[in-house]
Amino acid sequence: MAKIIAIDYGQKRVGIAATDDLQIIASGLTTVHVKDIIPFLEDYLNKNNVECIVVGEAKDLQNNPAESARFIEPFVKHLGRKFPNIKIERVDERFTSKMAFQTMIDSGLKKKARQNKALIDEISATIILQSYLEQKSRLF
Repeated sequence: MAKIIAIDYGQKRVGIAATDDLQIIASGLTTVHVKDIIPFLEDYLNKNNVECIVVGEAKDLQNNPAESARFIEPFVKHLGRKFPNIKIERVDERFTSKMAFQTMIDSGLKKKARQNKALIDEISATIILQSYLEQKSRLF
């Protein structure tokens, strides 16, 4: 099997998570500056067998595209053109930042560490990926 990676795309930073080769465990990988995401992906995809990129889909409480969707959608289209042989999937990312922050609290991180927005983005990507894996397992 190949890995699946997930992206929590923001205006400044991009959180990235990846599965193991058996697609069982979602783990935070890193956070990169938005301008560095394509070079990062090119390098990662050259070194790893990846079958799918999951990108968070920003929606509001009424299930409409959120304000941030105007930044995410062009990125997703660019991904599809740049990496045409890799499947692109979308997963609702509502509340992932809040869930990531709560995860940091629950794991006992001190207040100073919880202010690390890059860590929140990485955990959010992990939550997006875990959601995707759970959805995928329900289909089979």
